[in-house]
Amino acid sequence: MTEPGRPGDDRSLGEIVSDVASDLSTLIKQEMDLAKVEMKEEVSKAGKGAGLLGGAGLAAHMMLLFLTLTVVFALDEAMPVWAAALIVTVVWAVVAGALAATGRTALKKSNPQLPKTQQTLKEDAAWARAQKS
Repeated sequence: MTEPGRPGDDRSLGEIVSDVASDLSTLIKQEMDLAKVEMKEEVSKAGKGAGLLGGAGLAAHMMLLFLTLTVVFALDEAMPVWAAALIVTVVWAVVAGALAATGRTALKKSNPQLPKTQQTLKEDAAWARAQKS
């Protein structure tokens, strides 16, 4: 059998176009399969990383809890335990309030409407309408 594109290739133009379309379809399918495999691998890595970050968050929470208890016990040396606990609680309330205010300000500054994307979509629609006329 002769190679495609070489002299002596008996295929018609229609057969060649059909072969090219079939090969292109196979290539696209193989690329999609490769992308699926790569995506599964990356999602697996990301899942492991997220799990480790979750564990780190839990460990940091426990560390903060015990640090708080240590501060209460240290203050207990100079005052009643209820006063020490109250002072530490007020400090945590101030920290929580500051974080909440900062987070609220950041959320107010965010713009979930994606103005740049909306603008480019409008431009694309205008371009498509211009192509029709």
